[in-house]
Amino acid sequence: MTLPESIRACLTKYADFKGRAARSEFWWFTLFVVLIAAVFSYWRDPWSGGLLVAILLPQLAVGARRLHDIGKSGWWQLFALVPVAGIILLMILWALPRKGQ
Repeated sequence: MTLPESIRACLTKYADFKGRAARSEFWWFTLFVVLIAAVFSYWRDPWSGGLLVAILLPQLAVGARRLHDIGKSGWWQLFALVPVAGIILLMILWALPRKGQ
């Protein structure tokens, strides 16, 4: 999946927490979100916070679908609330290949 395909798929299924997402879909969309956040933090635009809040739901949805792809529940994303170890754990989980491969 390419970057534009990933963005289109994630924004189309912005609130779809069911199903699966390939690694490429998740990581391309995450790169897009990071780049958007970096651009807006550079501009210090007051609309940047609103845009990042608006993109939070699609990011959570694709994260849950990615976890479903490896056989985990989307609720595992709550580990992101643990300061460092939780984020590292989630990044490892998101990087795992599809269950059954």
